[in-house]
Amino acid sequence: MLGSVGDLVEDVVVRLREQVNVASDTQATVIRRRGGSAANVIAAACRAGAPARFIGQVGDDATGRGLTEALLADGADVVVRRAGRTGTIIVLVDTAGERTMLSDRAACTELTDPDPAWLDGLHTLHIPYYSLAVEPLAAASATLAQWAVARGIRVSIDTSSAAVLQHVGPAHALAHIRSLRPSVLLANELEAATLGTELHPDHLNGALVIIKQGADAAIVLAAGQPARQVPAETIADVSDTTGAGDAFAAGLLIALADGADALTATRRAHLVAAAAVRRASAQALG
Repeated sequence: MLGSVGDLVEDVVVRLREQVNVASDTQATVIRRRGGSAANVIAAACRAGAPARFIGQVGDDATGRGLTEALLADGADVVVRRAGRTGTIIVLVDTAGERTMLSDRAACTELTDPDPAWLDGLHTLHIPYYSLAVEPLAAASATLAQWAVARGIRVSIDTSSAAVLQHVGPAHALAHIRSLRPSVLLANELEAATLGTELHPDHLNGALVIIKQGADAAIVLAAGQPARQVPAETIADVSDTTGAGDAFAAGLLIALADGADALTATRRAHLVAAAAVRRASAQALG
C-alpha cells in the first residue's frame, strides 16, 4: 500500500473571465474541490487501482468531514486526526491560465504524536516537502520517515515548491532531505534549479531522482547511470494541470513497488499524470 502524509484541504478555484477590475466587480467562475498534495497523490493512486492511505489532520468541522468522506469514496484508507480548522487554498487563475495560490493550511500543519501503526502495510511512504517545512507537522513527518526507513519501507519525497525551498533555504532543505534517506526524490524543473547540482543520486545516498518538466520529457537520474529522458504523454485541449505532479508521483511509486525499473516506472507516471490532467481539464470546462 502507498501512504502519504500531509495536506487535505479545500481548494477554492477562482477562474477570472476578464481582467481584474480593482475596487469593483470582476466576472469569474468559482469551483470548490478537494485539494492538498498528499491527498492528491492518494486519490490518484486509488483511481489507478492501487491501495493507498492518507495520513494527516483536518479541522473538526463540516468541511473536514466532507473532505474525508470524499477521499474515502475514492477508495482510500484514511487516517486523520480532527482538530482545529480545516485549511483552504484560494487558487486564482487569470485569463492567461497563470495560477496564483493563497494558502491557509490551518489544521494540516498541526499534526503531532505520530503512531507507528500508521505505517502498517505500506510499501512506500510519500512525503511532500510541504509536510517537512512547517512545525509541528514537520517533526511528525520526519519521525514517520525515520520509522519507515528502519522498517524497510521505501521513502519518497517531493520537493513541492520552489518558493518553500527558498524560504527554508536550499542548502538547509537539501541537507534535511538527505538526512531522511529517501529512496526516491521528485522535483519539477524550477525546484531542481533552486536546489542546484547536488540534486543528484551521488549526493543523496543513491536515491533515484526524477525531474518533472510538465509537458516535456522527465529526466531520470539513477545511481551509476547517465541522465535519461522519458517523454510525456501528448494531451489535447489542456485547461487545468492541477494535481498532475501528484498523480505523476502516484504512478511512479506504484510502478516501482510492482518491480518496474526507473524508466518503465516513469512512463507509468506520465500515463497517470495525463489521466489527471484530462480529468481536471474536463472539470474546468464544466
